[in-house]
Amino acid sequence: MSGARRLPSPHFDARPDGAAVELLVIHNISLPPDEFGGPGIIDLFLDRLDHSAHPYYERIRGLRVSSHFLIRRDGELIQFVGCAARAWHAGESNWRGRTRCNDFSVGVELEGTDTLPFTDAQYAALAPLTRALQARYPITDIQGHSDIAPGRKTDPGPHFDWARYREAIAAR
Repeated sequence: MSGARRLPSPHFDARPDGAAVELLVIHNISLPPDEFGGPGIIDLFLDRLDHSAHPYYERIRGLRVSSHFLIRRDGELIQFVGCAARAWHAGESNWRGRTRCNDFSVGVELEGTDTLPFTDAQYAALAPLTRALQARYPITDIQGHSDIAPGRKTDPGPHFDWARYREAIAAR
């Protein structure tokens, strides 16, 4: 995506033949939990996390995940996986009766938690990214990770302002 810093993740594979990107999934992530700005998220997605750097990291040893995009607290946009490929962000998931949402979705991680509001800079970066993805792919819906993995996931959490976000993507 234009304007994104690219850091290629090894955690991706090919989408199934004929799979179109129809869904945008919004997540939140912080590593270590509830801490921002460090290298943890990037290192996790690039498979280079130093598990001795924080006690929490031992709990996620062996986790192989990625996302297409990450938006840091300051609005920096980082792309880990090309949108034509399948990133490993949704896990066990279901949308409109279809399982394996990674097959037909793009994942956007917001650096954040369920307990704090997201920043103005993040909304300012997320809206044009969403519009660019909608212009390029036949996206028919936008959901939170909690919507496609209810009971298993809670992100983007109660502080994600869906009304603000939808208003921002509608504005040109």
